[in-house]
Amino acid sequence: MSAHRWDDLKVRLMSAVVMIAVGVIGVWAGGWVFHLLIAVASGVMVWELVCLLDSGRTRSQYLLGAATFLVALVAIRLNPGLALPLMMAPAMLGFARMQQGGTRYAVFATLIVFAGYGMMDLRDELGVVWMLWLISTVVVTDVFGYFAGRAIGGPKFWPKVSPKKTWSGTAAGWLAAALVGWIFMGLTDTGSGLIGISIAVSMASQIGDIAESALKRKAGVKDSSALIPGHGGLLDRFDGMLGAAVFLVFASQIVDFPAGL
Repeated sequence: MSAHRWDDLKVRLMSAVVMIAVGVIGVWAGGWVFHLLIAVASGVMVWELVCLLDSGRTRSQYLLGAATFLVALVAIRLNPGLALPLMMAPAMLGFARMQQGGTRYAVFATLIVFAGYGMMDLRDELGVVWMLWLISTVVVTDVFGYFAGRAIGGPKFWPKVSPKKTWSGTAAGWLAAALVGWIFMGLTDTGSGLIGISIAVSMASQIGDIAESALKRKAGVKDSSALIPGHGGLLDRFDGMLGAAVFLVFASQIVDFPAGL
């Protein structure tokens, strides 16, 4: 096994410690602190998205990022029916501001806004434990996938889009998510269905990761930005969380979460 596979580990770990500390404070505090943290992250991710798709539109990058921040901050305080059209506003505004990549922008911007809303709602309605379950599931999927993929290797998952991802890492992420579901099943006194939901959330996070990889490959760049040493941008780091959170928004319409597990 080549040593260079682990060259970025130290920087990644240091950045991860800082992100975890900020995340833990936000999740534990809840309320307006958590809302503000998610709104800022949503705005930054949309800014990165515009940079990827239409790099020459500097004013649009900041305008659409700021619009997303404001929408994320306000929508969670409104009646859900009134919040829905407001949450679509950043996507619609992008059609008027961008010269290229407008359709891809609209899809990803909508996912970012809905994911942010979903995380705020999960923390507000179900509390810190369930937010920690979601974060833990996404994190172990990424971490176990990273280590298993490099240690075991094997067939590639989708080499055309993401050449470093392997089936071994992908499957390791599912197993780790199942373990998280089993642990929280005991902590929350819910049924075994939580294990299945955890695996599905893991899969959704991997889809979010792959979708963002495809976006970057189309743009011809390695990272969405250079904001986080060793990780790239917020979109690089939270692509899995976007997929997982959006999945939960829709899955909650099928499964009575968490009471019906």
